[in-house]
Amino acid sequence: MYKIGALMLLVCLAACRDKKTAQPRQEEGQAFDFSTFTDRFQKAAAPYQLTDTGLLALRDTASIRQPAFLAFLGDSATTALFGSAKVKYTPLAHIAGTGGSHYFVVRGASATRQAALLLVFNRDGAFGGVLPFLLPDANPATSQSSLLDKAFSVTRNTVRREPDGSSLEGKDVFVYNADAKNFTLIMTDGLDEGSALINPIDTLGRKQPFSGDYGKEPNNLVSIRDASNPKQINFFIHFEKENDCTGELKGTALLTSSRTAVFRQGGDPCNVEFTFSGSSVTIREVEGCGSHRGVKCVFEGRFPKKKEAKAAHGTASAK
Repeated sequence: MYKIGALMLLVCLAACRDKKTAQPRQEEGQAFDFSTFTDRFQKAAAPYQLTDTGLLALRDTASIRQPAFLAFLGDSATTALFGSAKVKYTPLAHIAGTGGSHYFVVRGASATRQAALLLVFNRDGAFGGVLPFLLPDANPATSQSSLLDKAFSVTRNTVRREPDGSSLEGKDVFVYNADAKNFTLIMTDGLDEGSALINPIDTLGRKQPFSGDYGKEPNNLVSIRDASNPKQINFFIHFEKENDCTGELKGTALLTSSRTAVFRQGGDPCNVEFTFSGSSVTIREVEGCGSHRGVKCVFEGRFPKKKEAKAAHGTASAK
């Protein structure tokens, strides 16, 4: 009798172990759960950088097979990256963003190509958008790296080694647009081309008296556009200073008087004040914008208003 009881106990333990082992395989039939999804990733902090050699050297972990997750990626995006090949997706990193947002880095690998994708979810765990984060190529003369900085801008960088021993560098810079739920290209610097600053709010309306572009230098811009609320303005600031210090800030500011506006956002200590005249805008960093700029510069200065071009809006660069 003792032997029979012991045997049954061993059978029960083996069954429980097999059940636990098989559980992850049931993921294919499960609905998407943000909490469970988050638990699959290692926590990281901005700035977060990934290189092509680092991506290729990573070991495989448990893949993500949830149908809802695959739907987030979209057929067109995955086809552009991997064609019709079968792709395995594995979790890499989870970075907490501002305002309760979440950034996830996922590796996609087919038999012939690997890439890293960046996904954004809002504070409620709702999906926002996806961006090809790192795209290694097959050219042995080039190397790729991508950076999610403290301001949560994404810089994709490519370096090409030339036969004479020199090197050329190109980069694309993106920011996440929460309203449009996508990533917007704000600057591109091709390997064989000059850099161009792209205004992500350029196509918005400019009927409000202060709406327009301010600044003289190509890569120093304060852009103001209409907001859906007449008591607010949309803005985009980008500057590059001689001491190799850059800064960038995009958001919505509240009009506090007939000539002033203030930017504050929950979860972000940054506070910027705008003061308008008929022909210029003066910006002043009141406090806490270090995550959006270098340590040796601040958001400040007076910028003259540019004359509005007669051509249609939506140009790629600030002139």
